[in-house]
Amino acid sequence: MEFTMGGRLEVRMTPADVGKRVSLRRVTGAPGEGPKFTDTVGVLTSWDDEVLSVTTRSGESVRIAESTLVAGKVVPPAPARRRGPAASFEELARATARAWQPVESELLGDWRLRAAGGFTRRANSVLPLGDPGLPVGEALGRVGRWYGERGLPAYVQAATGAEGTQERLCADLEEHGWRREVTAEVRIAALAPVGDLAADVSAVRMSREPDDAWLSRYQRFEAPGPHVLEVLGSGPSVWFASVPGDGPGGVVPAAIGRCVVDGRWAGFMAVEVGPEYRRRGLATAVMTALARTALDEGASAAWLQAETDNEGARALYDGMGFATHHHYHHFRSA
Repeated sequence: MEFTMGGRLEVRMTPADVGKRVSLRRVTGAPGEGPKFTDTVGVLTSWDDEVLSVTTRSGESVRIAESTLVAGKVVPPAPARRRGPAASFEELARATARAWQPVESELLGDWRLRAAGGFTRRANSVLPLGDPGLPVGEALGRVGRWYGERGLPAYVQAATGAEGTQERLCADLEEHGWRREVTAEVRIAALAPVGDLAADVSAVRMSREPDDAWLSRYQRFEAPGPHVLEVLGSGPSVWFASVPGDGPGGVVPAAIGRCVVDGRWAGFMAVEVGPEYRRRGLATAVMTALARTALDEGASAAWLQAETDNEGARALYDGMGFATHHHYHHFRSA
């Protein structure tokens, strides 16, 4: 933070800096306890009525009374990435969307409204990659009606934590009464090291389509339906991996996974291992086999998504070299 000659901290920002990434220090603590300080870094999304609102990398909205500020300044848009391939937010957002496509969609300006019979939030939410062409409040009203006509709850997928992400939109959604339900990390890594992992892939079977056995292990599969298979089969080059189970005939796989190859990107999804088969390295084997297939098709970079409360998956991906690029959040209308 900035110091003056007298040792006092300074606030070197104004309401004109709304929309920029800032670093703030404020004084906290109960009266009589002595001063305590709390630091907040994020995008300044509003500064009204002597209250600042900052949206952090994780998507949390922090409200700070102007009277508690002791230091503040504008900082660079995003920290430099120390590992993983170079990638912009928009490039990744479009790649992840192509790997999990809806059954129907409609454009509202630069927002894409997506629906797939309610199968997963990703395929049944708005992907906002620009201006909807309307004031946000009007656009959200249109969104609510569009999903209501299909008997679906209205969701908007918005991102935080990287240059070009949507902290301001997240703040607007909260202001209009939308509430965040789920947060996930988008992680990236170089693909070759994943393919080079020391894993036994001899039992991994590869297919272009999910058969009944694969679907029987997939935890999100509730009932047969063309919308489910259409979403799972969507993408430029789709692969499904499975490891047979130990039961009679190995009908239910011990582990499964899905990968979509799209230019330089390989996206990993639906990596699941049955509870009775865990700690055998099967998730690593599935990831390695899919990565080698993607490398053969010319991919060089990898991405995946992990919900922030899935500690097991996050630990696995840490070990494989995946670093968090940004977070995305699903906001639901009130």
